[in-house]
Amino acid sequence: MAWGVPNRNAVVRQAKESEVSASKGSDTRTGAAGCCGSQQVRQTQRTCCGGGAEVTAADVRQLVRQEYGKIGAGERQGCGCGNLADQVSKSAGYTDAELAAVPDGANLGLGCGNPTAIAGLKPGETVLDLGSGGGFDCFLAANKVGPTGKVIGVDMTPEMIERARDNAQRGGYVNVEFRLGEIEALPVADASVDVVISNCVINLVPDKARAFQEIARVLRPGGRVMVSDMVLERPLPDWVRESAEGYVACVSGAVMRDHYLRLLVEAGLQEVEILEERDASDFFLDPTDPLVNQLIVGHPVEDIRGLVSSVSIRATKPASRGCCGCG
Repeated sequence: MAWGVPNRNAVVRQAKESEVSASKGSDTRTGAAGCCGSQQVRQTQRTCCGGGAEVTAADVRQLVRQEYGKIGAGERQGCGCGNLADQVSKSAGYTDAELAAVPDGANLGLGCGNPTAIAGLKPGETVLDLGSGGGFDCFLAANKVGPTGKVIGVDMTPEMIERARDNAQRGGYVNVEFRLGEIEALPVADASVDVVISNCVINLVPDKARAFQEIARVLRPGGRVMVSDMVLERPLPDWVRESAEGYVACVSGAVMRDHYLRLLVEAGLQEVEILEERDASDFFLDPTDPLVNQLIVGHPVEDIRGLVSSVSIRATKPASRGCCGCG
């Protein structure tokens, strides 16, 4: 298992297993992440988004919202049930103490890293978590910034927002709030946060360039970004992109490593650095997963190994300069 990736993908896989079986033998592919494919999101012949119609960014958001809404509402257990979620999170870098420090039901086991552990959070800071889910990373951040700090979680799924708010109330987190919204159009004021964190979510965003521009907009001068996410080490083979995308939301929506880093720079961020990375291609080699075995049959292992990595990336927003340009 690589940073919990196999179990995160099981979330969407379980939701779409029957659709994959129904489509076997047909030229039409189905699945939640089938609408979360390449960066341009222009592939066709998808039953998940209305038959053969061209898939749009709106289709992507609708499908992601639908499937993760089921998880938030408890209709899909996926990897967020019992001790399994904790095991996934431990593989992503969380400690037993961190897992015990949040309300029950906050950790859904959906991450591929631990951004709060390496974000250098300080008391009194304002933190924004993108794709906050059940509030897991928000609560960990709140414990670090203390009562003088503030944490804002943004998620586009109403069911996740409701779940996170309930968790916050039960946990007594008065300095944490959750807002419904999309990462490409954040419901957050300009230059209002010190730190932006996100955990295995931006790969699901159709317009990643816009997402990073929004991050730069809401950061205060000198603010920092800490993102854990999935990146490609080489282009996806067609058989992965077309067949596996029915449930591999974290892979089919990922972009090449260099492109990901370049988007951060083009958004106006600087000091972009990969702090941690790990091969995440073990997902395709999980012998316990019948769907994966079905997908990889007849394909050499060399096509899979080293295909995708889980990375933790840090970047900063340039500090303001005085009128003379000397700081």
